[in-house]
Amino acid sequence: MVDPRSRRVLPFSFSFSFVFVFVLSSLVGPTFEQQQRLSSRLEFSALFELRSSLGLRSRDWPRKTDPCLWNGVVCDNGTVVGLNISGFRRTRLGRQNPQFSVNGLANLTHLRSFNASNFALPGQIPDWFGRSLSSLQLLDLRSCSVVGSLPFGLGNLTNLTGLYLAGNNLTGNVPTSFGSLFSLSVLDLSRNSLSGSVPSSLSNLKNLSFLDLSSNMLSGSIPPGIGTLSKLQALNFSNNSLSSSIPAQLGDLGGLVDLDLSFNSLIGSVPPELGALRSLERMLLGKNSLGGYLPVNLFSNSSRLEFIVLSHNSFVGDLPSTVWLAPGLRFLDVSGNNFTGMLPNSSLNGANATTDAVLNISRNLFYGGLAPVLGRFGSVDLSGNYFQGGVPGYVVANASLDGNCLQNLGNQRNLLDCESFYAEKGISFQPPSSAPPPSAAERGTHKKSNRRTIILAAVLGGVGLLLLLALLLVLVLMCLRKRSNNTQRGVGVGPVPPSSSPPPGVSINYSSVGDAFTYQQLLQATSEFSNTNLIKNGHSGDLFRGVLENGIPVVVKRIDLRSIKKEAHLVELDFFSKVSYARFVPFMGHCLENENEKFLVYKYMPNGDLSSSLFKKSNVEDDGLQSLDWITRLKIALGAAEGLSYLHHECNPPLVHRDVQASSILLDDKFEVRLGSLSEICTQEGDIHQSKITRLLRLPQSSEQGASVTLRVGGLNPKLMPVNSYSQVFLGTTTAVCAYDVYCFGKVLLELVTGRLGISASSDGQAKEWLEQTLPYISIYEKELVTKIVDPSLIVDEDLMEEVWAMAVVARSCLNPKPSRRPPMRYILKALENPLKVVREENSGSARLRTTSSRGSWNATLFGSWRSSSDITVIPAVSSTKMEGGSGLKRSGTTGSQGSGQNGGGGGGDHSSSYRRHSREIFPEPSTTSVQDVERPDQN
Repeated sequence: MVDPRSRRVLPFSFSFSFVFVFVLSSLVGPTFEQQQRLSSRLEFSALFELRSSLGLRSRDWPRKTDPCLWNGVVCDNGTVVGLNISGFRRTRLGRQNPQFSVNGLANLTHLRSFNASNFALPGQIPDWFGRSLSSLQLLDLRSCSVVGSLPFGLGNLTNLTGLYLAGNNLTGNVPTSFGSLFSLSVLDLSRNSLSGSVPSSLSNLKNLSFLDLSSNMLSGSIPPGIGTLSKLQALNFSNNSLSSSIPAQLGDLGGLVDLDLSFNSLIGSVPPELGALRSLERMLLGKNSLGGYLPVNLFSNSSRLEFIVLSHNSFVGDLPSTVWLAPGLRFLDVSGNNFTGMLPNSSLNGANATTDAVLNISRNLFYGGLAPVLGRFGSVDLSGNYFQGGVPGYVVANASLDGNCLQNLGNQRNLLDCESFYAEKGISFQPPSSAPPPSAAERGTHKKSNRRTIILAAVLGGVGLLLLLALLLVLVLMCLRKRSNNTQRGVGVGPVPPSSSPPPGVSINYSSVGDAFTYQQLLQATSEFSNTNLIKNGHSGDLFRGVLENGIPVVVKRIDLRSIKKEAHLVELDFFSKVSYARFVPFMGHCLENENEKFLVYKYMPNGDLSSSLFKKSNVEDDGLQSLDWITRLKIALGAAEGLSYLHHECNPPLVHRDVQASSILLDDKFEVRLGSLSEICTQEGDIHQSKITRLLRLPQSSEQGASVTLRVGGLNPKLMPVNSYSQVFLGTTTAVCAYDVYCFGKVLLELVTGRLGISASSDGQAKEWLEQTLPYISIYEKELVTKIVDPSLIVDEDLMEEVWAMAVVARSCLNPKPSRRPPMRYILKALENPLKVVREENSGSARLRTTSSRGSWNATLFGSWRSSSDITVIPAVSSTKMEGGSGLKRSGTTGSQGSGQNGGGGGGDHSSSYRRHSREIFPEPSTTSVQDVERPDQN
């Protein structure tokens, strides 16, 4: 069932946001009417000290501009009254050692608001806050990585109306001095590691409207004095270790809208005084040790109730009938108790049915027939009760009805259990079937009949299997004879689509695949999957940023099985259960307890992915990172190549990524590559030399036919693969399918060289036009051409430009339209590890042009894409000469000859800026089948 925390769209949430905005606007509102200049030199110096200590960027706080015009700085009468650095980014130097260094605030004596939420301030809150910031009315340090204990001196900020410290690593007790914050309206200390008891002094905060101490380690009792806070609208003590009974005084909170005491160890019964909460919309008491009977009047004032959660307690007796009368009820979960009784018989016309209303009364002792009241709910779980009779039409089709005594349904209780229960209640029970039980003689006859049936079925099955094997052998021999003269290499097809169903018989040991998280833990980590934590909507699930209880940042993928293929999460779980390698995104764990939603948890990558890290900034005053330097780009290319090489060449059978693009290349805090987007991975058996059986499984047809073919890969169900002549992948061979990864990786390399984002994620039609314009500028014979397509933001010297040139050359070899001529991933990795050897040949300490390619050269493997002029058209600007026989090259005063007998005159001329790499030091010898692909420049 769905947890109500994931469905909060409530007036309370709106009112809380409104309170925050109102408080902030009341503090800084007048300053928006006119621009002012800072008049205090002391405050001027203080702001520049803050700018330096926090490492703020020039684009936010420019040096040559008056501080009152800086982003987030609010002035009133020439003095600073508000600072908002929420979500700011530090400079590159500032990110190296971030600290809670805000000493400059001490000189901003008129400061009324300080908001640094989502800005990293690792360290403790300074003790002097309570002494030097006496005018402070709003302090917002949510999700700032603050550690340590709360300073006792914060209780001196008597003007404070809003204190937001949620989502940090605060420890120790809640200071009793907080009881002196008489103006406080909002106190949010949730999602920390605070311990001890809830201070009774909080009952002095008569202006408090919002109190959230959830997700800490608080113990002890709930102070009864909390019931005197007449303005309180939200009280959240959930996810702690509170162990007392619920104070009856909470019934005096007439304005309370939200009451959440779930996930504690509360004992005793629910006080009847809670029935007086007329404004209550949400009552969450689940996951405690509460018991006894519910008060009859608990829901007598239920006109505004929307969410009721009493699950996983020890309540007994009937569920008060008034709960069914709540007109706005959207979520009712009383599962895991000992409630009993029958459902109300009335249709409850006053309560309209809603498609999103949820009812979960599973694992109780309810009995009798199913009643019309169930018709108002769009999601129903009645499992684990003793309901009898048939299933009426008003019960939704997806209702969970297992473990009952219902007729004509499977997975019900046994007949003896049902009869005993109803006999104990003194109520008649109608068995699922009216037929009398079989006699002993009939059971004996039936057993003998079953034995004969089993023997007969085994004999017939064996005969049928033999016939099937004989037929298959005949078909194989016929096909071998028919295709013995067929030399066609394969059929070109386009990108491999995802499989349509999970691998048959897959068995994954979930205990060995990371940790098992609860749904509640993920709700807390992601702030209930709020939109502010949404990273992106991926094709295999929505990605959310989150922080676990231990402070570890994570990324949570939410997979909705109602809209995404059901095996998506199984593919990744299967992958992580079998593969462990540093170049893949670290897998933290999973949550599989929900039927329609599955969750996978990964370690958070601080630098995002390549598509978001490779960027340009036009603001010349910005002293932050403008774009990735070349060393980092080469490092990223190497890391991605290592990951793909591992999949292609270290795994047995080889694995194909199938989603190689910039957004799949994740980057940690040191820009080390961690490959993501692993839900499309599949296995591929075989190698480039196809066996006869492999060829038998292939349909012979040309790419011009425009047909579709079917392929079975590595135990997965067949996939429908549409033909695409532009980005071809050989059908039925490992190198062919892996060649698709190589092609996509080539586009990523071009993104690194050109700075043109989005190419690797674009469709073939969109990429084709750009590639046709770009690839002619990449030539192994002319370095200067590549400078016309290099990212203009790259600052490189002559040697680094040769590395850029080499990467472009490797990228072009990856983009060969013919998959058989694309280099294997391990060769690409070697080339990127030695980029200068791609375009140079070292000989006696000097670099000279390579003019030939022997049959044993890796040239045939890496540069097979330039053999045919029909593959890539070369623009007229390319300066090259016609060569025959070998691959001799003649350029600007420098000539080289080798191998094929073409000699040039030469020595003494200046070396050309173009080089060609050495051979055997980088790659092993390719097979002789590739020799015919040795490249020669085309004639113009």
